[in-house]
Amino acid sequence: MFNGLLDLQWWGVIAYTLILTHITIASVTIYLHRHSAHRALDLHAIPSHFFRLWLWLTTGMLTKTWTAIHRKHHAKCETIEDPHSPQIFGIKKVLFEGAELYRMEGRNQETLEVYGKGTPDDWLERNIYSHDRVGIGIMVVTNVVLLGPIGLAVWAVQMTWIPFLAAGVINGIGHYWGYRNFESEDTSANVVPWGILIGGEELHNNHHAYASSAKLSNRWYEFDIGWMYIRILETVGLATVKKIAPPLRLEAGKTRCDFDTLQAVITHRYDVITKYARSVRQTCATEMQALKVRVDNARMKRWLHIDTNALPESERVERAQVISQSKVLATVYTMRDELAGVWQRSTATKEQLVGKLEDWCSRAEKSGIVPLQEFSRNLRCYA
Repeated sequence: MFNGLLDLQWWGVIAYTLILTHITIASVTIYLHRHSAHRALDLHAIPSHFFRLWLWLTTGMLTKTWTAIHRKHHAKCETIEDPHSPQIFGIKKVLFEGAELYRMEGRNQETLEVYGKGTPDDWLERNIYSHDRVGIGIMVVTNVVLLGPIGLAVWAVQMTWIPFLAAGVINGIGHYWGYRNFESEDTSANVVPWGILIGGEELHNNHHAYASSAKLSNRWYEFDIGWMYIRILETVGLATVKKIAPPLRLEAGKTRCDFDTLQAVITHRYDVITKYARSVRQTCATEMQALKVRVDNARMKRWLHIDTNALPESERVERAQVISQSKVLATVYTMRDELAGVWQRSTATKEQLVGKLEDWCSRAEKSGIVPLQEFSRNLRCYA
């Protein structure tokens, strides 16, 4: 009995631990995140109840609490009201104490009431899953019975797996370091292009660009293991995908903007601004070099990616001084702001926005700036 009922070798204990923690990760990303928080897919009662049970045993988390906190994170991203932003609390705090930030916000009844709507409120949730220590206790007893005393160490790993990898790494590093496919309005980043260890959540910038998508991978070289599991569940009739990031369609030879162009530009706005920045980046660098303006590459890129009003006051002043010295720079940066104005909140009708987009393209093509002209011609082809 010292080795438990399973009597596993050391490698078997490691495999057991990895399998169980991976099931927990899958439960979080498929059930809590994509299904409950964002409604990107519907789950059949069988996997839905399994995920709820498993999370009760391995984390003690309630669906309503996790869902509400995550929805608030998106609604208040990187503001003082964001429950776990490294931009507010610091990377060290979120990385190593992310679970505590969750617990603190979970005690905020206003957060639960405003953002926790549509989550389970049945007998099981009220009378069983609300007793988190019972579920965790059952898990530790199960591990000890199956593995012997080493089961306590396995249980400790299980208890730190989600708090560190999900609450810490994704909420911390995912808003602090990595690569970005899309210039979203926050600092979200893809940690790595292969989403395996944390179920696909590594592709965090993709998620913030298309928050309601059930699929987190976006480029051909990216892999989202959570999406693979969802497709398997859908194939056997246990899940229904409701939303994924729409693919960009281009209509070759299109020469005027219409309602389809407008809708495509708004839908793919983060991709549009990313491509705009990339297309004119060299033009800006060359012009600044010719003017002998001392602006480092990081600031130059930031001015292309971020709205002017989102920049610190000092950078807004510096940006204005720089572009006042060059007609080319003034055109590039001003038209960047005007393009973003197409999808920002306004009282304009669709007809007026189409006209605004068409006028923008016409002026871009008359600017004499070759990369800007080519970008505009490609933008007209959005369909």
